[in-house]
Amino acid sequence: MTAAYTEIPAALRGHDIAVVDVEGNGQNPPEIIEIAIIPVAGTAVSPDEIRSWLIRPKNPITPIVTRKVHGISNKDVADCPEWEDVSPAIGRVMFGRTLVAHNANVEQRVLSTHLPDWKPLMVLDTLRLAKSLWPGLKSYALDKLIEHAQLDTGALAEQGHHRAAYDAWAAWQLLCRLVHGTDMDWDAVVQAGGLPEFVSPPDPEGGLW
Repeated sequence: MTAAYTEIPAALRGHDIAVVDVEGNGQNPPEIIEIAIIPVAGTAVSPDEIRSWLIRPKNPITPIVTRKVHGISNKDVADCPEWEDVSPAIGRVMFGRTLVAHNANVEQRVLSTHLPDWKPLMVLDTLRLAKSLWPGLKSYALDKLIEHAQLDTGALAEQGHHRAAYDAWAAWQLLCRLVHGTDMDWDAVVQAGGLPEFVSPPDPEGGLW
C-alpha cells in the first residue's frame, strides 16, 4: 500500500484548494447533515487539518440513508447546531478556493444552495480526472478507486466510507495519486478534471481561447 500523500504535488502548489465531502438527510431537496473540508495550501497537508461538522437538519434524516449510506441517525445529530449556526465558519473556509470533490457536481450543487453567496474559483472533479487518466476501469466509485490505487486512508479508517471526513481525505489522496509522477501542470489538471462550465476550451495553438 502506498504511503499517505501529505506533500502537495507540484502541479497543485500555489492554488488554494478546499477538498470537500457532504452527506445529506435523504430528503428532496437535500440538507447537509455532515460536511468535511480540507483546506489545502502551502506544501503539505495533514489529516489533523480536516475541518468537519455534524449538522441538525430541519427535516429528519430518512431511515434508508442512515441504513444504506452514511449510518448517521437523527439521534446522532439531535444536539448538533443547525446550518445557520455553522455556515459562517464553513463559508470562511470555502470562499476564495477551488472546490475539489469526487463526483463534484453533487457538492457544488448542494453547497451553492446552502451558501448562496459562494462561488468557487474552479471545480475539480476527481471522478472526471480518474476517467481521463485511468480509462477503462470497471468502476470509478470512490471506494473502488481507493482499492485500485491502493490509497492509504488509514488515518480516517475508524469513520469509513460515506462519512464526510473519510471521503474528503480519500478524494485528496486520489487527487495526489492521479497527478503525482506525471508531467501535468495546473492547466492540464484543470482541462482533465475541471467541470465544463469552469473550463475554457483548449486553443489548438497551445493557449486558451
